[in-house]
Formats: sequence, structure tokens, C-alpha cells
Amino acid sequence: MVSVVLAIVVILFLYQPVKVEGTSMMPTLDDQERIFINKFVYRLPFERIDRGDTVVFWFPGDPTKSYIKRVIALPGDLVEVDHGAVLVNGRQLVENYVPAEYRDQSSMSSRTVPPDQYFVLGDHRSSSNDSRAWGMVPRRYIYGKAVFIYWPLDKMGILK
Repeated sequence: MVSVVLAIVVILFLYQPVKVEGTSMMPTLDDQERIFINKFVYRLPFERIDRGDTVVFWFPGDPTKSYIKRVIALPGDLVEVDHGAVLVNGRQLVENYVPAEYRDQSSMSSRTVPPDQYFVLGDHRSSSNDSRAWGMVPRRYIYGKAVFIYWPLDKMGILK
């Protein structure tokens, strides 16, 4: 009984199981995979959202839908996409998590990320609806950090 109560407390307050829907985060996350997100980590005063974090958030265009994307630029950063190359503050990001076949050649003029907002992209750039299309994500919409894949079993492990 104690273990059931403890499991419920952990799931309700710390971790939440989430099903990935869509291909925008491939190859990091595949359609229909199951992951745990940490719902508590960004509520801590000393924990901040970092570039490279894979976050779950309410879609700014329709807060009834959740999305999962990678944080690319932080508040105050200047972000630009030049023929598929992502530049943050004038420097091209090294994005080993985006294989060549998942890149695209799109461009986006430079934008400054406003205070308390984040610029996010899917890892499958040619298949992702992200900040390039609809803008920044307000901090208050981000409710979790993807931390662990639990299904399928052959991919089980900590998300990097």
C-alpha cells in the first residue's frame, strides 16, 4: 500500500508519463514512444531552462495542445536560421542530434528572444511545426522536461 501511495505522489507531483505523437523530434524521440517528463524541475528556483533541453509545453496557438521540442535560444538571444544552419548570437550551433537527412534548407531572419520566452525547434527540421512558424514559447507554458524513455523497451534509458 505504501508503495502505491508513493508511486502516485511521484507521478502526480514529480514525473508524468507522456506519449510522443508525431515525427518532429525524430530521431531523438519516435512517434508513439512513451517517456517520463519531470514536472517539478523548472519550478525550483535554482533550476533554469537551458539550451538543448527537450521540453514539453502548451502550444501558444492553442493551449489545449501540448508539444515537445528542443530549446534552441534563451531570453535575450539573437537567433537566425540560414539555409538550415541555426545561428545563436552570431555563432552556428553544433547540432549532432540532427542527422543530415532530417535537416532542411529553410531560412528565418534574425529575431531576438523576448524576456521570459524561448525559441524551440524539432530535431526533424523538415517535419517540424515549431518557433520558425509560430514564434516563441512563453516560460509559463513550459511545464516539463523530457528525462526518460520507457517504451519501447529497446530504447529504454535516460534522454540526453
